Amino acid sequence: MAKRTDANQAEIMAALRKVGASVQSLHEVGRGCPDLVVGYHGHNYLMEVKMPFQILNAAEEAWHVKWKGQVAVVYGVKEALVQIGAAL
Repeated sequence: MAKRTDANQAEIMAALRKVGASVQSLHEVGRGCPDLVVGYHGHNYLMEVKMPFQILNAAEEAWHVKWKGQVAVVYGVKEALVQIGAAL
């Protein structure tokens, strides 16, 4: 069974691609792994996409706590672009 994505994920992915980022969806990995890996100007960014006011579930929270690198929770296009240092 395919895992669902948050309703704003497609819009966020499109906006990131519009500014020249490469975007790979990871939502099928599950087990708390972030939804997106984004490449921009030689750097990689992990992003967990949430709808406004939504919180991390237990698996996501555990993954974020264990991860030793960068990971961000983004709720919309503006936050995603800020994470990679791209202007609107």
